[in-house]
Amino acid sequence: MPSELDAWLDLAKEEAIEPDLPICDPHHHLWDHIGDRYLIDELNADFGSGHQVVQSVFVEVDSMYRASGPLEMRPIGETEFVRGIGAQSDSGLYGPTRVAAAIVSYADLTLGAAIEPVLEAHAEAGGGRFRGIRHSCIWDGSPELRTPRFAPQALMADTKFRQGIDALQRMGFSFDAVIYHHQISELADLAQAFPNAVIVLNHIGRPLGIGPYAGKRDEVFQVWQRDISALAKHPNVVVKVGGLGNPVSGFDWHTRPTPPTSEELTDSTSPYYLHTIEAFGPERCMFESNFPVDKRSYSYAAVWNSFKRMTADFSAAERTNLFHDTAALAYRLPVLADQ
Repeated sequence: MPSELDAWLDLAKEEAIEPDLPICDPHHHLWDHIGDRYLIDELNADFGSGHQVVQSVFVEVDSMYRASGPLEMRPIGETEFVRGIGAQSDSGLYGPTRVAAAIVSYADLTLGAAIEPVLEAHAEAGGGRFRGIRHSCIWDGSPELRTPRFAPQALMADTKFRQGIDALQRMGFSFDAVIYHHQISELADLAQAFPNAVIVLNHIGRPLGIGPYAGKRDEVFQVWQRDISALAKHPNVVVKVGGLGNPVSGFDWHTRPTPPTSEELTDSTSPYYLHTIEAFGPERCMFESNFPVDKRSYSYAAVWNSFKRMTADFSAAERTNLFHDTAALAYRLPVLADQ
């Protein structure tokens, strides 16, 4: 039975543009909470909205941790859980997408070098799907922006944290960074310190629009734009282009009587997304859904239509990178030429 959210999204239902364009969605979650389930059926319902999603990347979300055992090993449960969903997908009974072809898990990077056995356990549990770690680094001085994923201030400069990054780098795994926009310069410092580490910036650095940043969109944009351009000078950083559907960015689509259309999303998000692509180049940018987090703001069909609209004049090679191959290369998945 459709949920209230699905019914709201259907108020602006639209057909997929260019339905044959292959997509690797590099950022989605899976969870099973009381009254809130987003598993393979719900995911594939969104994937099946008309766009050709050929493979996807699961990103950690504090789900299905082990209930006992050493604290540092409990997140292995999430990798085991997602590997099982990936196996469901591989059966071919749940749709054409290879769901969770790659898994980005959580491990406490402040363990320093002691993180190595945790990474080894993730790799074993992932059955060939495990690719790296996401560790939240978000921090802000405003209580309005505190979340369960809040990190200590200046975590990316912490000695133990950096020892953890060094272990990731040596073992061939990537680091997904989730931060707020005013922390982008801190990430640039980390990228400079570890030039051989593969660093994936989530959600274009999450520009803020609530709390002390409400009503300051132009001011925030200028700071974000400057720092994104500086971060792009570090060739070991790639960017997930998306994520503005999170309410912290202040667009408030989730409060409207009807959801935004892809045309409206294109108008609102293009200044951010096109600047990111200009700074990093299509070969270092990947469009993302961030579902189901961003589903509260717009439909899967609409957000991918907006990406297609804003890149309509790009070359075929540029779009191949943006919609599929940058993500595939970052997470060591087959590129289109190999499929």
